[in-house]
Amino acid sequence: MSHVRELLSKHGKPPREVYFDHENSGWVPPEVVEAMLPFFNIRGYGHPAITNLPGWEAYEVVETTRELVMKVISARQGDDVVFTHSGTEANNLAIMGTALANKKRGTKIVISSIEHPSVIYPAQELEELGFRVVMVPVDGEGFIDPEILNAMVDKETILVSTQMVNHEIGTIQELRELVKAAKDANPEVIFHTDAIDALGRIPIDVSKLGVDLLSLSSHKIHGPKGVGALYVREGVKLKPIIHGALSTQKLWPGVENVPALAGFRKAIELAFENFEANVAHMRQLRDKLLNGILERVDDVLVNGPIGDRRAPDNVNVSFLYIEGESLTVELSLRGVYVSSGSACTSRILEPSHVLLAIGRKHEEAHGSIMFRISRYHKEEDIDYALSQIPEAVERLRALSPIAPKRKAQ
Repeated sequence: MSHVRELLSKHGKPPREVYFDHENSGWVPPEVVEAMLPFFNIRGYGHPAITNLPGWEAYEVVETTRELVMKVISARQGDDVVFTHSGTEANNLAIMGTALANKKRGTKIVISSIEHPSVIYPAQELEELGFRVVMVPVDGEGFIDPEILNAMVDKETILVSTQMVNHEIGTIQELRELVKAAKDANPEVIFHTDAIDALGRIPIDVSKLGVDLLSLSSHKIHGPKGVGALYVREGVKLKPIIHGALSTQKLWPGVENVPALAGFRKAIELAFENFEANVAHMRQLRDKLLNGILERVDDVLVNGPIGDRRAPDNVNVSFLYIEGESLTVELSLRGVYVSSGSACTSRILEPSHVLLAIGRKHEEAHGSIMFRISRYHKEEDIDYALSQIPEAVERLRALSPIAPKRKAQ
């Protein structure tokens, strides 16, 4: 960390700063911060389960946020939304809670090979308890074949989990077809989807999709960290995986993060008040950035699909012959903030399991860079990034021992 700061200090402040790492975390707009502030010390600072006035005010925040979440995902009366303290916790509750509550029906769990670690790791933990985990392969763009999924689900399968939108390469799964394929093979199977990277980017209708469980997270839509949510279809059995008392929720005990819930509520309102315009704006900037990179830089691989089957805010490309981590530092010096692979793997410098699953070689995966567009980005942000990326790549390739030497023009 001190080395990076020393570099930044040496090079001075860049002429412009553009943040493209909203996949891993992002800034919170003033309207969301303002919505949170009263619940720290003015009103609603009580425990939502306690029947005094501050407790009732806090409970109202919990319930109105729950109602809004149910509205934007088209949940039905009788369904439920459980609030956790992160999307990771929501995924853990979905995977482990389903398995533990339904182990008498079977011990097989089916997940895709490109799931987020917060799905893969709890599934692996269940293997230690005697469950069998099977991974469904994906094609070169990250799509799951419904026929392959259907063949992998049997009467022993109690849970299937596939993402709605992949967190790294932006693949939008044909989720309704996958749900049908799984339930055709076993009508009793519980279907979970991690929709954390779908909220605010594509429409979500749990009734039409037919999913039983669906995970969400606040900080992926410019809300505060500290809030996740799990949609639970009526009748689905889950076993709590943490235990305690004094809560408004049986499946996730403990004091709800009321200020963060107020922020999550406001973030949802902002994301959906001009939903179609926001999505169109992100898609237009996404295409400008991706096309601009391909036009200006040689030897670039696009990771994931192109067009409408890709999330409107996602650009993931591999720059051959250089390390993605080196490029993140080089671009940071120029005020362009990106990430290499997922936050869960980049610190330990392992290649992304998602990129390996779609057929990328290790060296190709190591050169990947992920950009996430926000509805707050402007044309000038993309223009600035495109002015810096070619220079940064050229400088690093000139230092690379494996990059082909190009003749001077």
